[in-house]
Amino acid sequence: MSKDVKSIVRSLHFVYIMTLVLGSLIQFSEESEFVVDKSKTGLTHVPKDLPPQTKVLDVSQNYISELQLSDISFLSRLTVLRLSQNRMQCLDISVFKFNQDLEYLDLSHNRLQKILCHPIPNLKHLDLSFNDFEALPICKEFGNLTQLNFLGLSATKLQKLDLLPIAHLHLNCILLDLERYYVKENETESLQILNTKKLHLVFHPNSFFSVQVNILVKRVGCLQLDNIKLNDDNCQVFTTFLSELTQGPALLNFTLNHVETTWKCLAGVFQFLWPKPIEYLSIYNLTIVKSIDKEDFTYYKTTLKGLKIEHVTNRVFIFSQTALYTVFSEMNIRALTIADTPFIHMLCPQVPSTFKFLNFTQNVFTDSVFQNCKTLARLETLILQKNKLKDLFKIGLMTKDMLSLEILDVSSNSLDYDGQREHCIWAGSIVVLNLSSNILTDSVFRCLPPKVKVLDLHNNGIRSIPKDVARLEALQELNVASNSLARLPGCGTFSGLAILIIDYNSISNPSADFFQSCQKIRSLKAGNNPFQCTCELRDFMQSLGQVSSEVVEAWPDSYKCEYPESYKGTLLKDFHVSQLSCNTALLIVTIGVTGLVLALTVTGLCIYFDLPWYLRMLCQWTQTRRRARNVPLEELQRTLQFHAFISYSEHDSAWVKSELVPCLEKEDIRICLHERNFVPGKSIMENIINCIEKSYKSIFVLSPNFVQSEWCHYELYFAHHNLFHEGSDNLILILLDPIPQNSIPGKYHKLKALMAQRTYLEWPKEKSKHGLFWANIRAAFNIKIRLVTEEDDVET
Repeated sequence: MSKDVKSIVRSLHFVYIMTLVLGSLIQFSEESEFVVDKSKTGLTHVPKDLPPQTKVLDVSQNYISELQLSDISFLSRLTVLRLSQNRMQCLDISVFKFNQDLEYLDLSHNRLQKILCHPIPNLKHLDLSFNDFEALPICKEFGNLTQLNFLGLSATKLQKLDLLPIAHLHLNCILLDLERYYVKENETESLQILNTKKLHLVFHPNSFFSVQVNILVKRVGCLQLDNIKLNDDNCQVFTTFLSELTQGPALLNFTLNHVETTWKCLAGVFQFLWPKPIEYLSIYNLTIVKSIDKEDFTYYKTTLKGLKIEHVTNRVFIFSQTALYTVFSEMNIRALTIADTPFIHMLCPQVPSTFKFLNFTQNVFTDSVFQNCKTLARLETLILQKNKLKDLFKIGLMTKDMLSLEILDVSSNSLDYDGQREHCIWAGSIVVLNLSSNILTDSVFRCLPPKVKVLDLHNNGIRSIPKDVARLEALQELNVASNSLARLPGCGTFSGLAILIIDYNSISNPSADFFQSCQKIRSLKAGNNPFQCTCELRDFMQSLGQVSSEVVEAWPDSYKCEYPESYKGTLLKDFHVSQLSCNTALLIVTIGVTGLVLALTVTGLCIYFDLPWYLRMLCQWTQTRRRARNVPLEELQRTLQFHAFISYSEHDSAWVKSELVPCLEKEDIRICLHERNFVPGKSIMENIINCIEKSYKSIFVLSPNFVQSEWCHYELYFAHHNLFHEGSDNLILILLDPIPQNSIPGKYHKLKALMAQRTYLEWPKEKSKHGLFWANIRAAFNIKIRLVTEEDDVET
């Protein structure tokens, strides 16, 4: 790209950046300062109830006819005052003597005929244009406005030294309204303008140009003329007017706005300006009338670098296209912009062209433009936005002879590629390609310049990036936003990719392998996608956490969950899910191991604390209590003399007499013991039967010694046959020591049967378990039963 075109691009970029900065500053100012807007409210006077802190006051487009000191003197902090489009006829600037911070004063579009001057030291912007002044309203006090950078004026007559009081000021812009300017026939006035960077002249919008005044400029760098209405008769008057204005060597930029002219006059103006020292010529809102015929145009050696024409209205409907297009296509300049016009075509230059920059935005060009054109070999930038282009393959063919082409913008057309042609032909020098806002699909990746570095494909119909596309190893920036992509592509075919813009797509589960595949990525913009916040997203979030926060653009505000409904609107950074819940195998193993450990723990605790013994004893106690409640008291109170008869072996008598009997008798339970209650003189068998019949319960203390006692078996046999056949449950078995089944003699089958069928109480060796054992014994007795004695039958 040449230095001249690059300087144009840099200048435009600087203007754009400054516009953004100024816009941000204005927005910040309006948000942070106290702003009062009273425009279009039908006011006849400035309101008296304004806040004293007001800094910006807008009372434009009202009916205010005068301004008094009391109206604004209390606004000591006022910096901006807009009074345009009111009905003021006279103004004494001394009304602002208490507004020392005033910097911006707009009094344009009033009816001012006279002003009384007073210094406002901090004033930077003063607009008195579009008023009814006869002479320029310049007074000596204006010479003290050292910070003034904009001055708007209007007058019906001009004199050469009108601006002498401000000649020493270094202004950025002078706006001179000449809508009401007039001069008598055959008279010529002059005006000397010494110091300003930009001169802006506004003429009457509905009158043919007739101003005959010599405006002498010294160092004007930018000249803008508004409302130029020309025909073939007054065209010479206009070029004569331009003669003095365009002579200065400092004039680089010349702008015409709202121009109505014939094609012949326009060509004449071009011919007049061609040898001038102007570098950039811009024409906005151009209307061509009458006819368009072929004009002889001599392309002098020129300093003109760029011509821009925007928004052309053509009122000539039948004309020679060649006559129109030839003038532009043969221009010996470097940059040409013709935008927002009804041009349907542009000719290929007949000789090798000097064009390096062509911009034909918003025309009606078709795919036939510049086909087989070999004279644009120096062209570096071509912009064809918003035209009628349809075939991407033909666009590639158009560029094949543009050997220096680096930037191609064909966005906002109707481009498509059917994918049937095997190889697309492109200029090998293209490094920046803008294909956005077309109707391209996945096949576009098979028709791209091989050395492209910056590729813009946003707002198309792309659903996926095919894996078999040609490798674009030079690609550094890819914009595929606002498509229908369902997955985050890797960098397998784009090994040098550094910037990826893929927001506003249909990506729900981005791949966790993206950052491993795209090692050179330094900027990723993937927000505003319908992310599905499930386990699949967890791995991507982990890989995302390993990269710098500066890499992921618009993080975290643009990254939100869309599914499931419970997480909708949740920021991805606030979505957390454990690895366990996302790994089925791990979850099963964890549950199994946890269950096994729990089972082993419970089993160990049961064994350690002998829980089964406690459960059996508790169950038996509960059953005994229930049975005791269900047996009628009358049935129990027959001729009972004892609560319990105890049968035991003599070898176990120590335990019975030291543990069992004392514990029971402490609870007022009467015990029948053979050595204490057998009747002398009666046989042992008779005493056993009598004791069992006169006892509420029969307690048998089982042990290996019990098995060896024949008398104990008699007692057990008798108790079993004589009490249990009636359905009673008065037999209590206490296992003092374990009895192996094989140690019980075969003839004692009753004992085997009882031990197999009935629940017996085990005497615990641990002292801590004795309490529960005795509770089970006590539960078997109802101590409220009435016992009788052999003597007097009274309650014991």
